[in-house]
Amino acid sequence: MQRKLTLTIDEEVYNGLRAVIGPRKISRFIQELVRPHVVKNGMYAAYEEMAADQIRESEALDWAEGTLGDINDEER
Repeated sequence: MQRKLTLTIDEEVYNGLRAVIGPRKISRFIQELVRPHVVKNGMYAAYEEMAADQIRESEALDWAEGTLGDINDEER
């Protein structure tokens, strides 16, 4: 479902939006720009699920710490 929203913006910004984005595409542009900041999508949920997996997190930490030794072994 779509909802109508009235925004007040500076005239210079409005003119720039019309010139760069196009007069009939501003709503979609703003929606796509704002969405990642206000809507929790599947990617964030997946990251939270991964972080909650204690075994996976422990294995990832062990792997990351194990690779640090590789850096010290490299010749400069």
